[in-house]
Amino acid sequence: MATRKGREGEMLESVYSVIALVFVLVACVELCDAATVVDVYRLIQYDLAGVPFGSRLANLNHHAASGFAPAADLSRTVVIVPVRDVNITFIGDYITQKQPLGGLLFLLPRMISSDNRDDMGRGDQTFEEKLMRNLLGELEQLLIHASIPYPVYFAFEDDNIDDVLTDIKRNDATSQPATATTGGYKLVVSAPEPKKIVSPTITNIQGWLPGLKVDGDANQLPTIAIVASYDTFGAAPALSVGSDSNGSGVVALLEIARLFSLLYSNPKTRGRYNLLFGLTSGGPYNYNGTHKWLRSFDQRLRESIDYAICLNSIGSWDNELWIHVSKPPENAYIKQMFEGFTEVAEELGLKVGLKHKKINISNPRVAWEHEQFSRLRVTAATLSELSVAPELLERTGGLSDSRHFLNEAAIIRSIKLVAESLARHIYGHEGKNIQIFADDSSLAVNPSYIQSWLHLLSRTPRVAPFCSKNDPFILALKKELADHTVEVNVQHEVLDGMFTFYDSTKARLNIYQVASVTFDLLLLLVLGSYLIVLFSFLVITTRGLDDLISLFRRPPSRKLKTA
Repeated sequence: MATRKGREGEMLESVYSVIALVFVLVACVELCDAATVVDVYRLIQYDLAGVPFGSRLANLNHHAASGFAPAADLSRTVVIVPVRDVNITFIGDYITQKQPLGGLLFLLPRMISSDNRDDMGRGDQTFEEKLMRNLLGELEQLLIHASIPYPVYFAFEDDNIDDVLTDIKRNDATSQPATATTGGYKLVVSAPEPKKIVSPTITNIQGWLPGLKVDGDANQLPTIAIVASYDTFGAAPALSVGSDSNGSGVVALLEIARLFSLLYSNPKTRGRYNLLFGLTSGGPYNYNGTHKWLRSFDQRLRESIDYAICLNSIGSWDNELWIHVSKPPENAYIKQMFEGFTEVAEELGLKVGLKHKKINISNPRVAWEHEQFSRLRVTAATLSELSVAPELLERTGGLSDSRHFLNEAAIIRSIKLVAESLARHIYGHEGKNIQIFADDSSLAVNPSYIQSWLHLLSRTPRVAPFCSKNDPFILALKKELADHTVEVNVQHEVLDGMFTFYDSTKARLNIYQVASVTFDLLLLLVLGSYLIVLFSFLVITTRGLDDLISLFRRPPSRKLKTA
């Protein structure tokens, strides 16, 4: 009798183990069919004067939909929206009204990807491309100035995600939105909770080309400063490469440094001006790095600066550039500088305009980099394709600023304009039709050099709070400037002001194709029925029908046994 009970116990344990295995298998059905895995880039999260902006969450685990279904509960739904189909007004109203949503995934066009090398730098844009660039700019400004209580990510269109979106649209067309009951696709991003970046650093890099000083001359040589801010800001920090703003300015500064290093390497052609080259950080944040860099100068150095020329966004213009100044156009230095640029521009077939904008010392907002010089009474100007100063966090190298929209020929012409104008001033050739950097000379602008640096800049996000002191790109800038100048100095400072940034800018998105609960229950029923039949067959064939029946027979009570 004991042996029989032992066999029954073993059989029951086997049954329980098989049933438990079935439940585990069914529970895993939803997570076993991964459709695709893609890189995604989170919308920036930051605080401005304690006010939250950007996406406030990073984790994502919801079903996907292809649109905003009216009157539907989307609190556990991620809406996938191709940017080319975005309705800015609708998205803005949806965010402003704080309607519930599980998450947003914007699909960016492939043409702005750094991996896309088609038609890079050609300059001429089709009407559709101009519309796309404007749309990206509007969307970016909307998102970075809103506080969004759910995850927002960006991804690039590709064949896999396009196929997934097509399936989702097909399911949505049947008026059956994806839920745990109906199945569909689930989007999962496992990311840690975003943390504040403590004491973000900004790094300034400077290099010198000392001028030729005559023996016995006790006077300090005058200085001309060439400056460009290299960092960026955008809706997606991991995609903010800023090919034009201000990659074009950085490339121009490096090429100008290279050209003048050739002249200054020979005492016979070294000018009687010191040249100071500055690559500054913190540009999107009121040029905070420029402010700290200038404050580090001693009084004598500041007073020796004849003027500073700041290079900003000079890679997407057609035929006209603007010189922005804070001092009146009647100022002797401003007048001399503008006339020098105008003279060279006419020879190159270009137009240069002058824009005067007074600065308000009591207003902390700094629209142009040269205004930081002007606040310290140093004559300065900004050369830019922009005729009007951008607003705060606008035109700072975001989503719409890719190499696809860049005009390499415009950058080359900008470099010729600046280099030739400076050289004529340094060597006293104003009013003379002398080309120092002629195309067929050893001092010609090098297009290959420009292209190589544009390639690097257009693949390197440079949002300052996410760049460490020893970031490879910063080290590369330092090395390149050291190749052409002397006394290269790196200045590390803490970004101050009202900005607070959070990490977690890039992640991996897993897209799963999940079955509905009805399907899971049906599968469980089929598997359970199959196992019961199989178990019964094995018991009958090995032990007989009586043993099978005894498994389900109620055992006699203890009282009955006693009787």
